[in-house]
Amino acid sequence: MSQQAANRGLITRFWNEVYVARDYDAVGRYFAADGVYVDVPVPDSAATGPQAVARRLRIGHEPVERFTHQIHRMVTEGSAVITEHTETWHFHTGEVVALPFVSVMEVEDNMIRLWRDYWDINTLMSNAPQWWLEHIMQFSVADFA
Repeated sequence: MSQQAANRGLITRFWNEVYVARDYDAVGRYFAADGVYVDVPVPDSAATGPQAVARRLRIGHEPVERFTHQIHRMVTEGSAVITEHTETWHFHTGEVVALPFVSVMEVEDNMIRLWRDYWDINTLMSNAPQWWLEHIMQFSVADFA
């Protein structure tokens, strides 16, 4: 198996952990000790290291009842794996928000070194329920990093 195929398989398993298993500690274990997750719309709160990535995802994801996740395409080039996908967030109060993403990941030694998420923050903030927005607002930038 080529390294690009191995990287693609790793990222496919990663997405399953995020959206199906929702095991954020397992998600963190995909990251190198100095691996970085950058939500491009809010770059000042990048998370560095497995525990910080897991914590950041927990803050936003745990209150969501369930997710559906559709991968539209995944492209590999060298150590990069680029995924065009849609996360659909289903809230227990009935709201449903479809969020288109492009995620760019750099994989080295079978670990994620860098994950950059490109998406429109307004799509989420304009459609998420008020209670979820209030939940997010109780955290500081440092809590997300």
